[in-house]
Amino acid sequence: MELSGKKVIAIGERDGVQGTSIGNCARSAGATVVLEMTHCFV
Repeated sequence: MELSGKKVIAIGERDGVQGTSIGNCARSAGATVVLEMTHCFV
């Protein structure tokens, strides 16, 4: 997937996929990560 020039908000879950992992994947596809966080949804 090509995300060049796109801005991404990466919200992850503590027990699932972390926000940092989502952000890193988006960066490798060319996106700019403007917000990156991990929450615990209980």
